[in-house]
Amino acid sequence: MLSRVAKSIYWMNRYIERAENYARFVDVNFNLALDLPPNVPEQWEPLIIATADIDKFKEHYDTSSRDNIIHFMTFDARNANSILSCLQYARENARTIRETISKEMWEHVNQMYWKVKDAAAARRNWELTHFQVFFEDIKSGCQLFYGIIDSTITRNEGWHFGRLGRMLERADKTTRFLDVKYFTLLPSPDAVGSPLDLLLWSSVLKSVSAYNMYRQQYKLINSAYIVEFLITDKNFPRSVLHCLKRAELSLYEISGVYIGGGHTNLAERKLSKLRSEVEFTDIELLFSTGLHQYLDDFQTRNNAVGKAISEAYFDLKSIETWTLQQQNQ
Repeated sequence: MLSRVAKSIYWMNRYIERAENYARFVDVNFNLALDLPPNVPEQWEPLIIATADIDKFKEHYDTSSRDNIIHFMTFDARNANSILSCLQYARENARTIRETISKEMWEHVNQMYWKVKDAAAARRNWELTHFQVFFEDIKSGCQLFYGIIDSTITRNEGWHFGRLGRMLERADKTTRFLDVKYFTLLPSPDAVGSPLDLLLWSSVLKSVSAYNMYRQQYKLINSAYIVEFLITDKNFPRSVLHCLKRAELSLYEISGVYIGGGHTNLAERKLSKLRSEVEFTDIELLFSTGLHQYLDDFQTRNNAVGKAISEAYFDLKSIETWTLQQQNQ
């Protein structure tokens, strides 16, 4: 497969996953705001802090109001991570490889982009409930896109590059959903473990559609159990470990190497090492050393995996350079 095609498939999936997760960020905060006690103000700034967009936001906005943050995360073309921007990039990647993907995939990405593009012009007249319906439609549209992929694409290199991008992006965003809790301020330290604190932890579960599956496995809403479920659970499809395992399988399928036979490039080594360390994470130790620090370190290392994948498969290099790199692995 041409590196240009592989790169477009990889990033198309990452951008669709990113758009879905940004819709989840905003939608869950809407629902949380309805459940908060009257004496607790809505908090929107933690969303853009956890997504690492705070500096870009402050370049264009003076206050972290609900309207400003919703616009920035959803419709602002100046924000490269907004839902509109992500769908625009996904559409452009899909357009350049229309001969490789299915007709249904292209039509759906194109439809989603124009739906959000039209909504950007009409949003000023929307009621609160209209926003909530809109974000639910974005989530459903992205999930339908994954269903179209799984039902119309041969399980070849292209499919694996797509899953690789989607799983790395999902793992990153799951940790950021957890990190939102860190940046969300409670009224006082005494509120830790209070009904309000449990409400915030429940919103973390709902943000990744994990509430029902979590309650089937655990009887209590407990911060340690929630972190354990979202990081180290092997079976829940949005847990960090599950995402890394699926990404690792696809990465080795692309290189055609048996996953237990050792790595053949830097990307495989970095991803396998990261997956192994996440798999054996000690949750109690994690809380004692600092959950935020752990999540921040994971995001840095996950980004390093993405960079290694780009260097191994997407970057243009001469045959001599590629051979030398392979010999030095």
